[in-house]
Amino acid sequence: MARLLLLNKPFGVICQFSGDGSRPTLKDFVAVPDVYPAGRLDTDSEGLVVLTDDGRLQAAITGPRRKVEKVYWVQVEGTPSPDALEALRQGVTLNDGPTLPARVRALAESPTVWPRVPPIRERRAIPTAWLELAVREGRNRQLRRMTAHVGLPTLRLIRVRVGPWELTPLQPGEWREVPVPAPSALSR
Repeated sequence: MARLLLLNKPFGVICQFSGDGSRPTLKDFVAVPDVYPAGRLDTDSEGLVVLTDDGRLQAAITGPRRKVEKVYWVQVEGTPSPDALEALRQGVTLNDGPTLPARVRALAESPTVWPRVPPIRERRAIPTAWLELAVREGRNRQLRRMTAHVGLPTLRLIRVRVGPWELTPLQPGEWREVPVPAPSALSR
């Protein structure tokens, strides 16, 4: 029987089960044998990581042909202009090629999230804003590169949804097991 776990990966944790001991890894939070991440989050990113012991399910979640949507809350430095948001919606060209169009909206208020340890850098003269970005691809540090491309460097990045699975109510380092869905549920 396949297993599916949802983990709220804390900032600074390497998104794999092995490491050199210099930083915490997933094994420091999940003591379930034979599960592996279906997609990764950078060490500097936080939030939802889906873990499974089913290779076909892992491929269905991460495979580029399936294009499972991933939703992020991104705190950026600066004030997003309508042009910057539209560029993200259209897709931007990065050094490894054009991105697919993203769903993006500026959040009117900061989302209610846990404090980050260590805190982000703050500068009095430069405002920050939160965006909700949804993408259907997952290149290395893609969202950080996309926001930088439109003049909005990322300060904090939290993945809040992968396909049908949501981060809430998990706190950093917490995980829970959920039922394995039918493959059609991944096309959300």
